[in-house]
Amino acid sequence: MVCKNKQFREAVRVYKALGEPTRLRIVQLLLEHKELSCADIIERLNVTACSTLSHHVRLLTDCGLLELRKEGTYHIYRLQVDILRYYAPGVVE
Repeated sequence: MVCKNKQFREAVRVYKALGEPTRLRIVQLLLEHKELSCADIIERLNVTACSTLSHHVRLLTDCGLLELRKEGTYHIYRLQVDILRYYAPGVVE
């Protein structure tokens, strides 16, 4: 399979994002719950540093796996299941 440069770069970003355990756990949480706020993700992951979570969700958002929606002061994240299904079909049931 020959990938165009843009597709290749996108694939590398997605796989790199999914290759880290905390980010993969965030993806799993969003598969279970559809949408979660930062506070909900922090609570479920038992992460104490908000900056750590911000780093992880930024990488997941930048590669297209997460979509951000703002409601007042809340940041709500939703998984882009189609993109996950394309790059990691075994993860999505």
